[in-house]
Amino acid sequence: MTNMKKRIAATLTVAILTTVLTVPSMATETPDKSVRVSSYKGSTLKVGERSGLIIGPSGADYSVTSSNPDTVAVEQVLTFWVAVAKMEGIAEITASNSAGERGIVILTVDSAAPAAPETPASGDSTGLMDNLEIRQEIIRLINQTRKDNGVPELSVNEALMNAAQACSNRRYTWHHAPEESQAAADAGYPYGFGDNLTVFTGTVDAAQHAVNNWINSPGHFETMIDPRCDCIGVGVTQYDGITYCYMFVGIPSSVNFYA
Repeated sequence: MTNMKKRIAATLTVAILTTVLTVPSMATETPDKSVRVSSYKGSTLKVGERSGLIIGPSGADYSVTSSNPDTVAVEQVLTFWVAVAKMEGIAEITASNSAGERGIVILTVDSAAPAAPETPASGDSTGLMDNLEIRQEIIRLINQTRKDNGVPELSVNEALMNAAQACSNRRYTWHHAPEESQAAADAGYPYGFGDNLTVFTGTVDAAQHAVNNWINSPGHFETMIDPRCDCIGVGVTQYDGITYCYMFVGIPSSVNFYA
């Protein structure tokens, strides 16, 4: 009887060890996720729409291809990539770097015509897609700053992009907390958030100027590298030689009482 118990115990020990030892080999088979790629307007586009592609980590050069250019073409605009919805269907967009690492996003194109552009909450006619190149560069610089300070980079959130742009379009020169909270809620972001504002004279090198201002202000810097944040939106308005910049960072563990 004692020998039987020993044999059973030995068999169970071997089974347990086998299970534990097989876990690492399974983990090595996970897909390569070293490159992140997403579409600013989401995974579904309307025929005729253009959507900026957000690719990370920041600071690297990427080549981007479409599996079906007749459905979704890709274009490089300066240092950024844009997806262009051509016709109804599905396309796989692949971003790769010089090391051979790659990331994929699948885009679906609906046949319906795109909806009319939304009017900003300020009531002026400036589009929510204005100054997109500057806004993307600000996001790249913020993510580089976060990476340099040991916190994760942030993905772009369309609702926060629209809320930040709506606020910058109002050309605020100081924070208006109720209006900012309402803008986030109206844009469809359901959680709390942190935000930075900077206003300066001039329009040259606006992205670097804005991020430098936030880096050199302790409170703004802490908001920029807050580890609780998981997404970002940026708004930029340039009017009469003055640049107005907003940064909204989403904090899903907090509450917006206006939402």
